[in-house]
Amino acid sequence: MRLSELPRGAPAMVQDVEDAHPADPIAQRLRELGFVSGEPVRIVARGPLGGDPLLVQIGSTRFALRRSEAARVTVSQEATA
Repeated sequence: MRLSELPRGAPAMVQDVEDAHPADPIAQRLRELGFVSGEPVRIVARGPLGGDPLLVQIGSTRFALRRSEAARVTVSQEATA
């Protein structure tokens, strides 16, 4: 599942950040910001008018990402207890 498709508030884990093309600077920056395999992530809020931008929390840090940027991140949704 793509991070951009994750329901708001649902817990998930980052699996991978995919490069849109070789040496993709956006994918590299996402990795530098902490979007690495095994990190917990969730969508905190979605913007109006199509849900852009997304407010994403990874660890204790929050980022505003465009849907196209969030689509580069693959996640696995965690089972709720």
